[in-house]
Amino acid sequence: MSAKPEKLIRMANQIAAFFRAYPEAEAVAGTREHIQAFWTPGMRRALAGFCAAGMPGIDAVVVAAMREGDLAGSPIHREVAGPETLGPMESDAG
Repeated sequence: MSAKPEKLIRMANQIAAFFRAYPEAEAVAGTREHIQAFWTPGMRRALAGFCAAGMPGIDAVVVAAMREGDLAGSPIHREVAGPETLGPMESDAG
């Protein structure tokens, strides 16, 4: 990952700021899930390294989120249903 540490930290802190309105455990989980779902593996590895190294300026919610275990995969599972599942003229769009 060639992004500058400051940029990744700023982005991660913005995510944590969004979730800060929630109770701490939910803020940590939400931050972690967002990073896991939308960041590339290289970005996640870099941020984990910055957190492990104690780089200054990283929000405590981000540090806690990065400590919460494996961030290798995405928590988002896509399910698509076609007409053979729903029936003709039906939609899975909600």
